[in-house]
Amino acid sequence: MPELERVLRSTRVVTPTGTRAAQVTVADGVIAGVLPHDAPPPAGVPVEELGDAALLPGLVDTHVHVNDPGRTDWEGFWTATRAAAAGGITTLVDMPLNSLPPTTTPAHLALKQDTARPRAHVDVGFWGGALPGNTEELRPLHDAGVFGFKCFLSPSGVEEFPPLDQGQLAVALAEIAGFDGLLIVHAEDPHTLDGAPQRPGPQYADFLASRPGEAENQAIENLIGQAARLGARVHVLHLSAASALPAIAAARRDGVRITVESCPHFLTLTAEEVPDGATEFKCCPPIREAANRDALWAALADGTIDCVVSDHSPSTVELKTGDFATAWGGISSLQLGLPAVWTEARRRGHTLDDVVRWMSEAPARVAGLTAKGAIAPGKDADFTVLDPEETFTVDPAALQHRNRVTAYAGRTLRGVVRSTWLRGRRILHEGAYTEPAGRPLSARRSHHGSTARAHRGRTTGGPGRRIRLVRQQTEN
Repeated sequence: MPELERVLRSTRVVTPTGTRAAQVTVADGVIAGVLPHDAPPPAGVPVEELGDAALLPGLVDTHVHVNDPGRTDWEGFWTATRAAAAGGITTLVDMPLNSLPPTTTPAHLALKQDTARPRAHVDVGFWGGALPGNTEELRPLHDAGVFGFKCFLSPSGVEEFPPLDQGQLAVALAEIAGFDGLLIVHAEDPHTLDGAPQRPGPQYADFLASRPGEAENQAIENLIGQAARLGARVHVLHLSAASALPAIAAARRDGVRITVESCPHFLTLTAEEVPDGATEFKCCPPIREAANRDALWAALADGTIDCVVSDHSPSTVELKTGDFATAWGGISSLQLGLPAVWTEARRRGHTLDDVVRWMSEAPARVAGLTAKGAIAPGKDADFTVLDPEETFTVDPAALQHRNRVTAYAGRTLRGVVRSTWLRGRRILHEGAYTEPAGRPLSARRSHHGSTARAHRGRTTGGPGRRIRLVRQQTEN
């Protein structure tokens, strides 16, 4: 047995069985035990006394656009993972776009892993991409360690990552089901979007009308039909429209293997409060009305929505300017997701146990990150130390992601991350970082410290490269 390295002791340790006073022992980067708070600490082992600060498992964010390599003027592994650590996130899974090249072949995956390795402050896994014509790459990508495959059902916003039509979706999903992989889906129906009113300009109401909830409803119903026919595993990304929830719940009752995520901005912001011209609030699908937000919270409470992840989708400041039709759609919230969700959850009577379930345990489960997501023996010793009562006002200048645009500017949020720990080592404390200690994760390996367990080239362009965005941008 490895020798104990340290003990972390708090009166509020959030475990799978509830919050309690406890001390957590760490050996070889792994949680060795969760002991009574008043038990004598092991002799000679350093003890980190946390007092009444809450000890949470490190958060797991399975929906992050790092954009590195190729669009590092938008974001990069160094800045994104610093923002993640500042937000209590110790593991993220990177989307296959908007990097150049996208993660659609094993060679592109290897390039992404090599790019992340010296720059990542937290552990990083990778999704592969399912595109028209790359079906033969899906199994090799799976064997190379991606955690699943992302596709779009409507234009992604970048021409190198086109959407699947229903026939192409069926082909890709059949291939992925053959090795029991996971397909994660941006579910908006392109025909519904094409039929929606398109009125460019600064009015948020016009943008909202261009992305109706029916587009999500139709795409999700089609996805459910395909998954049911093939017995496939599917995951709905960034659910915005609560009107899709009954179909999802019914599909689960019928045995369809479908999971669902939503995002902090859909749970904490509302259409009614978005000022005209405030394109920092633009995302696709969009932030909807307050009544819709209430229904999303109800679905979180009853388990219809599995998890909450950031959909951190940054761009340059220049791409976020202009009217709602032309601005890039994406909200950067790696650093702010935990306090934003906790602030609203607390107001609605939820606990830190709930927040941990939504933002750590469930994302880890969906992605198959079995070494992550809980303070329990055998899990990686990844922790977030949170002062849940303290408040702060969001100052964009204090954010760590590369382009400091945020829909949360000026908001008062509750919950301050004091320190973040990765495999038993503190990587952030009161704003001070260690050197990067994160590692690329592979779904095909299971040993602790470098990878997570499985669930059963060359760049083009560069930081200064000009791109042509697809007119009907859906990326987010």
